Amino acid sequence: MVCHTKPEWAQLKAHFHSMEGGLDLQAAFRQDPQRLAHLSQQAPHVFADLSKNWMLPQTEVLLSALAQACEVHALRDAMLAGQTINNTESRAVMHWLLRTPRDGGLLRTHPVVQQWTPQMQQALQSVHDTLDAMLTLAEQVRANPQITDVVNIGIGGSHLGPEVVVQALEDWVDGDKHFHFVSNVDGHELGHVLRKVRPENTLFLIASKSFTTAETMLNARSAREWFLAHGGSPHPQDACSIDQHFVALTTNTEAAAEFGISRTLGFWDWVGGRFSLWSAIGLPIAIAIGAEQFRQMLQGAHAMDAHFFSAPDAQNLPMRLGLLDVWNRNFCGFGSRCIAPYSHGLRRLTAYLQQLEMESNGKGVTRDGHKLPVATAPIVWGEPGTNGQHAFFQMLHQGPDVIPVEFIALRDGGKYLGAHHQSLVINAIAQAQALMEGRSGDGAERDCPGNRPSTFLLLQALDPASLGALIALYEHRIFVSGAVWGINSFDQWGVELGKKLAQQLRARQQSQDWTGVDPSTVALMQRLAESPVNGN
Repeated sequence: MVCHTKPEWAQLKAHFHSMEGGLDLQAAFRQDPQRLAHLSQQAPHVFADLSKNWMLPQTEVLLSALAQACEVHALRDAMLAGQTINNTESRAVMHWLLRTPRDGGLLRTHPVVQQWTPQMQQALQSVHDTLDAMLTLAEQVRANPQITDVVNIGIGGSHLGPEVVVQALEDWVDGDKHFHFVSNVDGHELGHVLRKVRPENTLFLIASKSFTTAETMLNARSAREWFLAHGGSPHPQDACSIDQHFVALTTNTEAAAEFGISRTLGFWDWVGGRFSLWSAIGLPIAIAIGAEQFRQMLQGAHAMDAHFFSAPDAQNLPMRLGLLDVWNRNFCGFGSRCIAPYSHGLRRLTAYLQQLEMESNGKGVTRDGHKLPVATAPIVWGEPGTNGQHAFFQMLHQGPDVIPVEFIALRDGGKYLGAHHQSLVINAIAQAQALMEGRSGDGAERDCPGNRPSTFLLLQALDPASLGALIALYEHRIFVSGAVWGINSFDQWGVELGKKLAQQLRARQQSQDWTGVDPSTVALMQRLAESPVNGN
């Protein structure tokens, strides 16, 4: 049975209809003096206020029953046991193992962990062997004054995860080194970076599990050509050689060697790309913030892991948020969610979350291959506050569509705590209040309807441990909603389709055989091949 056929789904539909199309938030606060206490909680490193959402404590009870009926908890335990829950690719899903201490840490007393197989114990040992090697290399690069620039070449999870973390933790970044992230196959991005660096002072990190990702390898080959054309050497014995200035983050050591790279760090097929920043893919993070702070980030994520795998539903923040996402999408009918991080350090977080959520749960087929007739992942979008207030917040307040907003703010602004940070966070709190309360009586053109839902996530500070916990929170939240919908959150066949067609078009461009290709695609390909004349 898929989710929408279960009795608990019908009960939730009836529950929503009893709200007559949406909960009156201000009335709900008046009627329940304990509403905030019921719908907020402190989790590891993150405080969450869910009280401004269209739900009641009873809503969460019904959602928890739906999760039980959809076997979310059983799937969660299967993930913790290392079972093959990514069924379409026949893989386990164990990115959480990348931040688990050698002795199991906070999970060592968990019943599932106590029954781990020898293979799971070996996997954990392998994780720490690779982690130690990565952090040793990172410290060597940090101690090398000749390396002033680190260029990470990857795409998707091999790019967004490291980029968002390095930006977020810029207060911890080694000030003597500059970090560049290249992902777009558009040559302008790589070209702009290469104009800023010199071969003898640059370390290139080529991040591709297979070492065959088309966009990454095109950029990598262009970087190598530039390196050799500007004084670099292909010979390992030379000081400024590819061997000394390139590192491959890959499992395909043979392809890396053919490229000229002998220094490689690998990872495992149970690490999905968008969940991989904790693995060797995190080398640029480790170089930027150092081994100790990287381990702090892992500890923060591990604390959230233990919370997710152990806490009961009513106090389990990833579970509560994942079920809230199902409630908003399928019962309230909200098709998108705005992410508004009130932190300059988190300016790329929304782009990261777009991939994490929409690539994971943007599917209409169950893990068993059945068409799913209910909506899944919402559109995730947004920009940092306070910039967003002077752009799209107008639509959030007065537009005809109700769009839930997720505010993320920091209690402690670090070195910038003062008038700037106080103003920033007060603005975030005021926006959440304004969305709920609205405004009327000043003329119809100025009226804001209010009663617009929002969630508020408050971190104590933007430090490595808190950031690790926040990202792990989103990972597990997405797992929960995907498990309710019955989809596999860990494959991405839609992405693979576009890659395959691009390869076919390149081959047809060589052969000029367009048999069976639609007229629009043929016309565009032929126009691409034409020389531009007078700008036409």
